[in-house]
Amino acid sequence: MNSVFMFDQFIERLRKRLQQTLPGEDRQFRMAPLHRERMRDLPMHTLDPRKSAVLILLFPQDDTVRTVLIERPVYDGVHSGQVAFPGGKFEPEDVELVNTALRETFEEIGVMSDEVTIIGRLTDLYINPSNFLVSPFVGYMKRIPEFLPNAREVNKVITISLDLLNDMSIQGIKTITHSSGFKLKTPYYEVEGLTVWGATAMIISELNAVVEEAKTIS
Repeated sequence: MNSVFMFDQFIERLRKRLQQTLPGEDRQFRMAPLHRERMRDLPMHTLDPRKSAVLILLFPQDDTVRTVLIERPVYDGVHSGQVAFPGGKFEPEDVELVNTALRETFEEIGVMSDEVTIIGRLTDLYINPSNFLVSPFVGYMKRIPEFLPNAREVNKVITISLDLLNDMSIQGIKTITHSSGFKLKTPYYEVEGLTVWGATAMIISELNAVVEEAKTIS
C-alpha cells in the first residue's frame, strides 16, 4: 500500500470521525492549566468574547501525517513567544470563521487557501487572558507545504507527526511564567525544545483523541 493511498484513507476516516460527537471540553481539560475554569461554568453571554479561528493543517511526509505549529515572536502582548496553530482574529470580511483560519494561515505561513481542503472542526475553546473564543478547523494538503513565514508574526515554523504529538514522552507538568509575569502550573507538550501549553495544548489533546478514534473507523 503506497503512502499517498494511506494518507487518503486516514483523511477519510478522520473526516467521518469529525462528523460525530466530539470529545469536547473533558478531553481539552486533560491539558488545561490547573487553575483554569471550565467554559460551561463561565458567563459567556456577559464576557462577549471576540471570535477567532485556527487551522490544524495536515499533510503527508515520509510515510507520516504531520501538522504545523508556529512559534510567535516576543512582543508586548498576551500571547508573546507562545507556540500555536496558525490563526487569529475574525474580521467582518471573512464572513465565516473557516475563512478566518484560512486567511490567517496564508498571512502567517504563506499557505494558499485554495490548496487546503477543510474536513471538519474541533470544539470551540475560550482563551481567558485575551477574551477570545477560538474555533479550531481541520484541513489537509496532499503535498508538503512550502512555508513562507511572515517574520512579523512568526518566529519559527514547526512540523510534527501526529504519532509523536500523541507520545506520552513529550508530555509533562511544570510551572510556566506567563508574559504578564503570573506563574501557573500546567500540563505541556515539549516540541523541538519548545513548551506548548494553554489553549494550543488543549486543542492538541482533543485532536489526539479524535485521531486515535479515527484509526478504528472502517
